[in-house]
Amino acid sequence: MARPGLREPLPVGGDGRVIQRPALRRALGLTLLSTVIPGAGLLWTRHRRAGIALLLLVAATFGYIVFRVLSNGLVGTALSVGVSTSALRLLMFGVIIAAVVWCAAILATAFSARPHPSTRDDRLATTLLALLCCMAIIAPSAWGVRTLGLQKSLVTTVFHDNGTAPGGTSTAAVPAVGEDDPWKDIPRVNVLLIGSDAGADRVGVRPDSMMVASINSRTGDTVLIGVPRNLENAPFPASNPLHELYPDGYNCGDACLINGVWTLATDRPDLFPGETNPGLRTTRDVVGETLGLSIDHTVVIDLSGFAALVNAMGGVTINVKERVCIGCKATASGEIVGTTGYIDPGVQHLDGYHALWYARSRAMSDDFSRMRRQRCVVGALVDQVSPTNMLMRYPELAKVLKEHVSIDIGQQQLPAWVPLIERIQRDGTVRSLPLTNKVIDVGRPDFAKIRELVANATSDNPTTTSSSAGSSTSASTTPSSSSTAPSESPTPEDGLTTLAAAC
Repeated sequence: MARPGLREPLPVGGDGRVIQRPALRRALGLTLLSTVIPGAGLLWTRHRRAGIALLLLVAATFGYIVFRVLSNGLVGTALSVGVSTSALRLLMFGVIIAAVVWCAAILATAFSARPHPSTRDDRLATTLLALLCCMAIIAPSAWGVRTLGLQKSLVTTVFHDNGTAPGGTSTAAVPAVGEDDPWKDIPRVNVLLIGSDAGADRVGVRPDSMMVASINSRTGDTVLIGVPRNLENAPFPASNPLHELYPDGYNCGDACLINGVWTLATDRPDLFPGETNPGLRTTRDVVGETLGLSIDHTVVIDLSGFAALVNAMGGVTINVKERVCIGCKATASGEIVGTTGYIDPGVQHLDGYHALWYARSRAMSDDFSRMRRQRCVVGALVDQVSPTNMLMRYPELAKVLKEHVSIDIGQQQLPAWVPLIERIQRDGTVRSLPLTNKVIDVGRPDFAKIRELVANATSDNPTTTSSSAGSSTSASTTPSSSSTAPSESPTPEDGLTTLAAAC
């Protein structure tokens, strides 16, 4: 028995080394506990008060997060943070500070809980475990900070501080950011989606596809209105300077198509003093005048990045209804040349390259068949967005968006779009109205009839093609008697119908 005042000798093994396995296991266990629950392992060390303080801080943070999620939903909370540069900046610093404090707690637990006195093996074991545990915290924290930084950069690059992109809308209805329902005074918001085919082999910018998403802000119901790129006699509103030159519309024959007004305006900068992008402004004005809608915002995607965007999203699944050629081109004599392959009918999961050809190919069909396919691609991409998949692929996706997409929605307005997007996804029905040659005559368009079709599609109780069972419905499918009649009878997928039924 040890004498009073003296420490009992440490147990020694047959090789003369001190045996402290229970104490070492305890130190390693507490280190792991502090890794799983920040500071929890400190409760059984001399730093117990620090452990309690850290646990209270963790509990308060967790409680705040739970409160936000219960109040706004998981998606709503993520979106509200993701569109705020100040919140993203604060969160970045928060993650860094949290990682540093967490690692400090792990190291403090390992060093204070290891046996005393300790052997070299004890110190090596506790130190190595503490460092490994810190790496387990640092690695995801670094990934999180990088992702938050990418999102902050994306918001800053794609969206604009003053709320108006070059050529964007300056008179758009502004939602009441901060109100319970920011859109209560704005019953409908119209967004023009433009696929631009600007490239080294082309002169100027010619929109390859134009589509308006008209959103009912109260119900989330959305109508995708496809505008044919070869529409003639497109009208310029009186507010656009080109109206004086073309008071009867862009009417110089086959060479004057609606997708050419971008270049037309760009070539006359003298008519647009102070306008940084007259082409975008004029395209927006003309499309709005054609449809009888006020275009609130524009989204422009460079189609050279479309394939990369689809790849970044993991591809897209399409129900292919007609055989589509790849690499093909129709000659002046109608011969199809350059075909390198085909996309066959049936359910196909397409990568970016094949999705781009599916959306743009027209050698075996025409512009109107391509319009039908384009709306299906847009609908499929929206339907197949997976939050988990987007998070895993986010760095690549953010890079593509920054380089190839421009949106004229101001950063200050982004929080108001969070509940609207949720409303569209949760409650809304997506319908489609493609203005094909089976519905209108693109060479001699009856704009009054086009506006009548659009007015019906965007009304609270629209008459759809499916509801009329394919009959000649004046509200959605019958062309005006004053225009040249389309060569074919309209089918359900050419009139107003749900996107699911059309695709």
